[in-house]
Formats: sequence, structure tokens, C-alpha cells
Amino acid sequence: MQHNWSRYLRIIIGGLIGFTVVGLYFGEPLYGLTLGLVIYLWWTLVQARRLYKWLANPSAPDEAPQSVGLWGDIFDNLHKLHQTHLHTQDRLRAQINRVQESTNAMRDGVIMTDSKGAMEWWNGSAEHLLGFRRNTDRGQYIHNLIRTPAFKHYFDSRDYREPLELHSPAKPHLRLQIQISLFGDDDRLIVAKDVTRLYQLEQMRRDFVGNVSHEMRTPLTVISGYLETLVDNADELPAKWRRAINTMSAQSSRMEALITDLILLSRIETGEQTVHDNPTDVETLLGQICHDARALSGDQQHELSIQVNDHRLLRGDESQLRSAFSNLVFNAVKYTPARGRITVTWSTNREGAHLSVKDTGIGIDPIHIPRLTERFYRADPSRHKDTGGTGLGLAIVKHVLLNHDGTLEIRSHIGEGSEFICHFPRERLVERVPERTEAEG
Repeated sequence: MQHNWSRYLRIIIGGLIGFTVVGLYFGEPLYGLTLGLVIYLWWTLVQARRLYKWLANPSAPDEAPQSVGLWGDIFDNLHKLHQTHLHTQDRLRAQINRVQESTNAMRDGVIMTDSKGAMEWWNGSAEHLLGFRRNTDRGQYIHNLIRTPAFKHYFDSRDYREPLELHSPAKPHLRLQIQISLFGDDDRLIVAKDVTRLYQLEQMRRDFVGNVSHEMRTPLTVISGYLETLVDNADELPAKWRRAINTMSAQSSRMEALITDLILLSRIETGEQTVHDNPTDVETLLGQICHDARALSGDQQHELSIQVNDHRLLRGDESQLRSAFSNLVFNAVKYTPARGRITVTWSTNREGAHLSVKDTGIGIDPIHIPRLTERFYRADPSRHKDTGGTGLGLAIVKHVLLNHDGTLEIRSHIGEGSEFICHFPRERLVERVPERTEAEG
């Protein structure tokens, strides 16, 4: 390229020298040089005009204008760049078309919006699930089309770790799971999945558990009543029946506890049990629970202590909080050997309020911890008969904490005891109002 430029420069200088010599022949060398410059300028303007028309006209032929010399090389190089650009453009367009075709083949709705929610593109499934219209909805804000306050809050929160479930605005009988991802310049990729069948199955499961539990409670109450009568009069029965009756009575009590927990869990899950956000005196509540825990400990004589580092109240449902806290404390009593130590601590910090139940019990293998809050899951099934538990305690704790914007943290190792920590957000703490004296009244 450098060689060609030097050659073109020599040709131009040579041409101007030639015009100057001709002008010198006629006695006007300056006129000859001027004429040469004018002709070269005219030639340059003509070639520039051809280049401009070729670049400015989209319908111009792909072939570049023909020329010689420097302008010929310029046209050829621009033509090569143009062809490379066209090939790149065709390849990118083919890739985009392929991505769009594959996305349109998905059963999940996919929507792309900018940072403010203006809709840029969506696939066919999004039109089916959400009722979008391709001709009129492009550029519309998505929260104007999905008119649900929960979705608007979810979109603006920028916390997309958990999906959002809602009913379709176009087909209310459909239950959708919405998941948003950030990409590009703070743009949003929204995926809408039809989870109607899973939602219905889960609802059926909850209804089944709730209804069966209620139906079983009545006959079991009758059976337990007769068994209690038999136990009270066991001395009048033959000796061979006493052990059977005592075993039946113990198993009947376990079944009653199981049904009670099932009904409670069903009410918490389905929202049948209304959550009352009233200020709860956690210090008093823990005192009552620990008093019952000492009675449960009985002859095992566990060392149970309470530490309260903050006397503020907790906004929540006292009944549900009692169920959650008592499950944790009673579990510690059940799984801690005799004369073991159990520490219940209520504290606060910048993050919020925390209830810790720590014991010196048998501990739990960390491999089981992620599944401990599942219904009926047991880290050690062989201890089922020893503890007499229902396997629903931690599931109840998890759902109570969900109703109170809280989380459950479990720390444990085999032989080192366990610690269960309930975390509550700081917003749920309420200042204690001083009691008014008679003089003030």
C-alpha cells in the first residue's frame, strides 16, 4: 500500500511538472502549472462525486464504480469492505433469525424489555400466555399490560433470586411463574412458565391433607377416649391385655399429635389461618415455652437457660410464633441426652432480630441439613420411635417464618450439638410502649 501511494505521488508530481514544462514552452510556466492543478482538482471532484452517489444510494449496485490510479484502489478497497460487511450482516441476521425461531418454538413465554419495562420483543408463547398483541403492544410498558401490583413491585425490586407466581392477565385460569434476568445495559429478559398443573396438584395435595386430617380427627378422638378409659381401669383387665392397651394408647397419642400438626401446617400453607401482625412479647413467650420444656425434660434434668438481649416487641402472629419457637425448643429437649445444656437466645443487630436455640445434643450430619424442613424427612429414621415426633415440626417452623418474612438457619455437626436460628427483618421490631401508672391515668 505504501509502495502504491509513492507511485501515485510520483505520477501526480510528474504530471504537474509536465504541465509546467508545456507552459514554459509557451512562455507561461505558472499558467501551465495552474492548468494542471485545475484538471487534477476536476478529476478528483468527479471521482468524489461518483463515490458519494455510490455510498449514498442504498439501491446502488454492489459493484463499485470503475476508475484508475489512486481512486481505483480506493473504490476496490471500499468494495471489499462493503462485501465483508454484507457477509457479516447476513451471518448475524441468520443467527438472530435462528435464535428467534428456536425461542418461538419454546413453550415458555420470553419477553425482552429495556430497563424501564418498554417491550422490545416477545415470542409466540408470550402472546398465548399473556395476551400480548404484536401489532400494538411493541414499545408499551409491560407493567401496563400485566396490571398486578405484585409484578410491578417484583420488576422494580431488582431482586430476582426467587420467581413470582401470578394468574395470567389474559387467561385467569392459567397460573404463571415469572422469572426475570438482567442483561445488557440493565435490560430485562422475562420468562413466563405455565405452572397451572403443578399449582393445581399442590392445591389438591393441600386440600387432601387438610380434609383427611379433619376426617381422621373425629374417629381417632373416639378411639383415644375409649383407650383412656381402658388405661384408667387397666388393673381390672387381664395382665396380657395391659401391655397392648398401653401401646395402643401411646400410638393413639402420636397419631393425634400428627393430625394436629398436619392441620396446623395445612392452615398455615393455605392461608386459612389468618396472620395477625400484632406486637408480641417474645421475652414472655420464650419464658412460657421454656417452662413447658422443663416439664417435658422431667427426669432428664436438662440445663435450660434463656438470654434476652433486646426487650423490644416482634410484630407477628403470636400463635404461629409460639408453634415455631416451641417446636425448636422441644426438639432440642428430645434430641439432647440427659443433663445436656440448651441455650435459648433472643438478640438483635443491624440485620434484624434473631432467635437461637442451641443444644449439646447428638448433632446432625450436614448432608441432611438442606432437607430438614421437608415434611416427614428424618435425618435418622431409626430414632423415630424414640422421639415420638411427627416429622412436621421444622416444616411448620419454615412456613411460619415465611409468613413473617423470616428465614431459618441450621448449624450442626455430628457429636457437636445443633443450633437453629430464626432470622427476622429489622422492620418487624416494635418499641415497647411504657405502661401508664394510675397517677398518669
